[in-house]
Amino acid sequence: MSTPYDGDVMILCPLDLTDFRHTCAVVVSGDGVNACGHTLLHIGDSWYVHIAGVYKMPKFMHESGYMRYLKENGKREIRRWNIKLPNPQGAHGKLEELIGKPWLWGVLPHNCASFVEEVVRAGGSKAGMYFNCPTAEPFT
Repeated sequence: MSTPYDGDVMILCPLDLTDFRHTCAVVVSGDGVNACGHTLLHIGDSWYVHIAGVYKMPKFMHESGYMRYLKENGKREIRRWNIKLPNPQGAHGKLEELIGKPWLWGVLPHNCASFVEEVVRAGGSKAGMYFNCPTAEPFT
C-alpha cells in the first residue's frame, strides 16, 4: 500500500511561485482523530504549500497535486480566505527561510495554521487564528 500524496519537498521556491499578490489560507478536513482540520497556503494561480507531520519539511504542490492530495487523503476543502499582503516580498522571504528547515509540529500552538500565519505576517498581514483549530474558527 502506498502512502497518500501530500506534496513534494523543495529546496528553493519555484520561479513561478513569486506572485504573492494572490494569497489564500485554505482549510481542508482533518483525518483520523484530527477534528481541527488542516491549513494550507495557496499562492498565485496554482501553488499550495503546507506542513504536515511531527518534524517534517514544508511541502509544495501544484493545482493538480492539490486535487490528488484531497482525493488520496480523503479530504475536502471547507473554506478559503483571501489574504491581502502589503509586503509580498516579505512573505516570499519568510517562505524561503521556512522551506530550509523541518517544522516541529506542536499540536495547537505550533501547527499547520501557525506555519501559514508566519508567512502571511511576514508579508504585513495581521491575519491568523486565535486557537489554531482551522475548522473551528475563521482565518482573519
